[in-house]
Amino acid sequence: MRVLVAGATGVVGRALVPLLTSVGHDVVALSRTPGRGTVAADALDRTALHRAVREAAPDAVVNMLTAIPAELDPRHLARDFALTNRLRTEGTRNLYEAARDAGATKIVAQGLAYAYDPVGQGPANEDAPLWRRPPKQFVPVLDALKELEERTADADGTVLRFGHLYGPGTIYAADGSFVKQVAAGKVPLVGGGNSVFSFTHAHDAATAVVAALDRPASGPLNIVDDTPVALHAWLPELAGMLGAPRPKKAPAALARIAVGGWGVAFMTGLRGADNARATLTLDWRPRYACWREGFAAELTDASAAR
Repeated sequence: MRVLVAGATGVVGRALVPLLTSVGHDVVALSRTPGRGTVAADALDRTALHRAVREAAPDAVVNMLTAIPAELDPRHLARDFALTNRLRTEGTRNLYEAARDAGATKIVAQGLAYAYDPVGQGPANEDAPLWRRPPKQFVPVLDALKELEERTADADGTVLRFGHLYGPGTIYAADGSFVKQVAAGKVPLVGGGNSVFSFTHAHDAATAVVAALDRPASGPLNIVDDTPVALHAWLPELAGMLGAPRPKKAPAALARIAVGGWGVAFMTGLRGADNARATLTLDWRPRYACWREGFAAELTDASAAR
């Protein structure tokens, strides 16, 4: 199958391109700059994108379009996600129109598994509603995600809702911004740290894309590990792996001044996700069934490299 990967230089794309090639797909990367095995176009330039996709002539299109900064300011999440929001709306519209005109018959796109409404028992499955009253800074992010999912559904595509991505190039990598802050003792447990996280290693995200290309799946699927975990459990363990001080506790009201409403919600209000539908539909299993194993492997590999 000839597969066009839009967002091939992102966290998932970098893991996905060599994996697709290794299993026999003919891969073309969409990039803003030309290079070997790439077609050059900005997804926000409709004319250039149509020309590039027509040149690529793909059977399938993988939409991993994002432009997320290496370090985020939770007080200004909407600002930091502004370009990603455009890519998920305007860029996705351009990409799907071009894919249709080029004759592509398969669409796989990237979504989020931590945008579920926090009201509910246990990990959320795909039928659970998305956040009904999200923090102000998250509103445009969620609106863009909803539009992306609607456009993907209209194209009979599959949205893979990834959890909190970790691995090379993420904030949870050994050199990532979040890990550096934890190592310096600068990440407190806010309001009890009751957010429930479902993590996804970048390689596991990539293997899910490969599985989705090979099966007649449609609609959203949660691509997360098997072990949802509360922040108050995993953050101290991560600090221990790093030899960092145990995180201090901070009241939510005080933290709101420093990190805003989204920052507090990130630490107190997120709901984990359930991967049962994806494992059955795609016959997919994460390499790292538990975040603990994945984090330990990433940090050990980084230490060995140093």
